[in-house]
Amino acid sequence: MSDQVLQPGVVTGAGYETLVNAAKSGGYALPAVNVTGTNSINAVMEAAALANSDIIIQLSNSGAQFYAGKGLTDGFNAKVVGAVAAARHAHLLARHYGICVAMHTDHANRALIPWIEAMLDEGEKYYQQHGKPLYSSHMLDLSADPIDFNLGECARILERMAKIDMSLEIELGVTGGEEDGIGSEFDEAADNSKLYTQPEDVLQAWELLNPIGHFSVAASFGNVHGVYKPGNVSLRPEILKNSQTLVQKTHDTGPNPLHLVFHGGSGSEKAKIHQAVGYGVFKMNIDTDTQFAFSKPIGSFVNENSRAFEYQVDPVDGTPYKKSYDPRKYLRLAEQGVVERLQEACEDLGSKGRSIAGS
Repeated sequence: MSDQVLQPGVVTGAGYETLVNAAKSGGYALPAVNVTGTNSINAVMEAAALANSDIIIQLSNSGAQFYAGKGLTDGFNAKVVGAVAAARHAHLLARHYGICVAMHTDHANRALIPWIEAMLDEGEKYYQQHGKPLYSSHMLDLSADPIDFNLGECARILERMAKIDMSLEIELGVTGGEEDGIGSEFDEAADNSKLYTQPEDVLQAWELLNPIGHFSVAASFGNVHGVYKPGNVSLRPEILKNSQTLVQKTHDTGPNPLHLVFHGGSGSEKAKIHQAVGYGVFKMNIDTDTQFAFSKPIGSFVNENSRAFEYQVDPVDGTPYKKSYDPRKYLRLAEQGVVERLQEACEDLGSKGRSIAGS
């Protein structure tokens, strides 16, 4: 248990930094779960409460758009207001679950810089009213661009974010696979050097960004979005160790000075997860596995109650099926699927029983 105790709810600013430092010093990491609506947000908070673990809730741009409703014709505006609505939902409810929640947005590439800036407009307004931002952190993923552009834009955005007590997540190296249209092609048979971040690039990022504000690095060490056949993805957590060592030696810091993030965590070997956490990973993204955990119970329920999804009243014997096709019935099963899967994630990452939320 960390010596630091935070009030339950969405944590930002110094509270978020405390959450990160508690995980790193405690030798565990927090699951970061992509959500698309109130069902998935609530399931993540329920899972965290059951595991007595703090947690990170995150939305991609298309997840935010879906949250707002696909019926909104202005897609860009939907991505903004959906992200705002999700954050407000979490701010309202998280404290009732008795755990700490960090709110985060996922991969935003070069084309989505305006999305980040529009969310910061909303975050600044919220900060003026409440003394804290809507989100704990945003991610700017410019790993497909030249590093000077990547880090230059990250510095520009972080300067703005630091003023409202926000953290920035950046990506160096390319995480294979694709998540909501953002990512790189992944050839399972290829030895893709782009999947491994260079420690010198991480050092360059530290030297530019650390004087500006709080930031974390999604460094690529062979990780890939999605789930692939065993043996076809070669994780090399020592890449993370090498980056930490270079920064530590160059700037005479304490151990593991970098705040590191593990993308593409679904389906990863548990031993590699533990090794990465030991090298300063405080956050592991899990999306593909929780999507399946949400959907599988629905599929099973539909298969077991197929006539309820064809008829309101059975045409043969007059049986009413309202109790079966009531969306609350199968959506609750979906939530429970996510809750169960996240118990495993909290165990794997060592966060179970480690919440720093006080009463």
